[in-house]
Amino acid sequence: MANHEGEQPINQGRRRFLTATTAVVGAVGAGCAAVPFIKSWNPSARAQLAGAPVTVDISGLETGARLVNEWRGQPIWIVKRSPEIIKTLPMLDSRLRDPKSDNKDQQPAYITGELRSIKPEISVLVGLCTHLGCSPEMKAEIRPEPFDPEWKGGYFCPCHKSRFDMAGRVFQGVPAPTNLVVPPHYYEDDNTIVIGVDPKGAA
Repeated sequence: MANHEGEQPINQGRRRFLTATTAVVGAVGAGCAAVPFIKSWNPSARAQLAGAPVTVDISGLETGARLVNEWRGQPIWIVKRSPEIIKTLPMLDSRLRDPKSDNKDQQPAYITGELRSIKPEISVLVGLCTHLGCSPEMKAEIRPEPFDPEWKGGYFCPCHKSRFDMAGRVFQGVPAPTNLVVPPHYYEDDNTIVIGVDPKGAA
């Protein structure tokens, strides 16, 4: 092809090289920009684990102590109750709103009675007040408290004064309408609890 006067001859090879290089750089840039977008399609590891069962070792749990874990974004309380606490639970029925756990939405079908547990000494609860979702304080000692001179141990929510016994049963005359929730769980062995899964054969 003829060139106008004063123009340099066109190097066709260099033109092809620059064109190809520009295309490659553009493709790489687009690919890099797309990576975060594509990754956003995949759920995060935290999201994937949010509903997964949680395995808890309770071998070191002492009487009167509490382990706090998380399942589905909720605090899970595992408490080892003393024999004295266990003895007091049936005595509180007349002061409670739902002493026999008749509200079946608050615990699995295999959790029954005053203890609301699979093993008498081990309580497993979702640690959120059923009023507005605050986290109650554990007051496990049997002794008079400013909010209850006849306190037999349990949970007290300082936000709006709701009270629950050591089985998570709600007292009468408080804002919380229902017992604390018992999550599905089972014992893998004597020292291991799996939160989020019902025992085999459970209805």
